[in-house]
Parts: sequence; C-alpha cells; structure tokens
Amino acid sequence: MTEWTVHGTRRIYDSEWMSVDLDDVELPRGERFEHHVVRLPYPSTAVVVVEKDNVLLMWRHRFTTGVWGWEIPAGRLEANETAKTAALRETEEETGYRPRSIEPLITMNPLNGISNHVTHVFVGADPEKTGEHDPAEAARVEWVPLSKIPALIRKGQIPCGLTLAALTTYLTLRTT
Repeated sequence: MTEWTVHGTRRIYDSEWMSVDLDDVELPRGERFEHHVVRLPYPSTAVVVVEKDNVLLMWRHRFTTGVWGWEIPAGRLEANETAKTAALRETEEETGYRPRSIEPLITMNPLNGISNHVTHVFVGADPEKTGEHDPAEAARVEWVPLSKIPALIRKGQIPCGLTLAALTTYLTLRTT
C-alpha cells in the first residue's frame, strides 16, 4: 500500500477552535475525490491520575452525544504552553487535584481518518487536593478502583474514546 496523494486543500469553515477543509485526494489505485478534514489548531492533553489502586474520574454529561459517563481530565493546550503544563492545569481546573509528578503515557491521533488532532496522555501520581472541582466540567469527581474499570467499560459507563484509550493503555502497560 502506498500513501494517498493530496492535490489541494480548500477551507470551508474556520474558527479559533477548528477549521474544516476539503482535501482533493487520490488513492494509490487512481480514484480521486474530496475528503473532509477537521483541523484543530492546538493539541490536547489528558491525565490518568492514580493514587494507590484508584484512578481519578469525572462523571459528566456531553451535550453532543446526550450521554453521561466517566472521563479523565482533558483539555487543549493554550498558546505557548507545553503538553505537561497543560495537563497539570487542566487536571487542577477540572478536578481540584494537582499531581505532584507526571509522566508521558501515550501520544495519539484519536480521529486520524478525518482529523490531524494530536492528544498527549500522561500519568499523574501523588495528587494534592488544591480546591473543589469545577461543577461546569463535571457533576462529581471520584476515586474509582482500577479493578472496576473493566466492568465500567462493559456497562458502557466510559463512552469517551480518549478515556477508554488512556485507561486501557495504562492498565495494559502497568501489568507488563
């Protein structure tokens, strides 16, 4: 298999949060068509915060899907901010906890068939309680035993793809 060829790009929507392009692409077998691409100007970051055998999760509603579910703290990088700095900031803003140590877990492209978006996922440890969680971000924040994560996944209570990827990666790598 060879790479697709991009012959051109036409912007059809633009805002500070995202843009949508129509890319004129050609498949290796010669078929040519326009493909929608969502481009996000800033990478995002997420953190799996662990304390003993528990993980810090937020119970929140997403209006885009109309679904409640458990999520890890996440958000976009601000201008001139590193992924690590953004991870610490977002975790503290959303949950009221700040990890004292933080290490990279994975870097991923969650929608690589339609978007250039990059997410840097970290593992945070030794969290310090610095305040209350932001009620606009989550109805509640809880320490959930890591042993319960597979059951929550099976029950559909972790619908967020980023959270699923981060938690399953963490659980897989911590046992190998």
